[in-house]
Amino acid sequence: MDNEVLNKTEEKMKKAVEVVEKHFTTVRAGRANPSSLDGVMVSYYGVDTPLKQLATISVPEARQLQIKPFDRSCLSAIEKAIFESNLGYTPNNDGETIRIVIPALTEDRRVELTKQVKAMAEEGRVSIRNIRREAIEEIEKLELPEDIQKHDQNEIQNLVNEYNKKIDEKLKAKEEELLTV
Repeated sequence: MDNEVLNKTEEKMKKAVEVVEKHFTTVRAGRANPSSLDGVMVSYYGVDTPLKQLATISVPEARQLQIKPFDRSCLSAIEKAIFESNLGYTPNNDGETIRIVIPALTEDRRVELTKQVKAMAEEGRVSIRNIRREAIEEIEKLELPEDIQKHDQNEIQNLVNEYNKKIDEKLKAKEEELLTV
């Protein structure tokens, strides 16, 4: 097989799994997780800036996030950005830091989050299938003998199976985390 195609395909599949993992971390499971604020953009002197560039985010307790800005003048802008981010968080500003108490998840919300996670996993599987299709097209362009092409396609299918299995394992772990009260 053209090892270059196989290596490139495997690298793309690794990245697809990493993206799925990253998406999973944005789904909160009732515990405080600083990465749940990764997508929050704060208007800082007219420029949208990621929250983690403006403050340190820590977890002083299991159900609490603490945000301590480097510049206290942007405290209200951070508070506003968190409130408008639709994460379901209510920030409490004490003049120096912002505290966010993570509410306990209801059973309905847990089921809803599980559905979201399944959709994220399916996006990852679709991505892997697209990578497979591209790799097979590349192999066909090489105009190799038919038996070698079949072998190469089988190698790629083995990679697809392996990476789909990884996504399924991560999905199962995240579902358990979400459904554990």
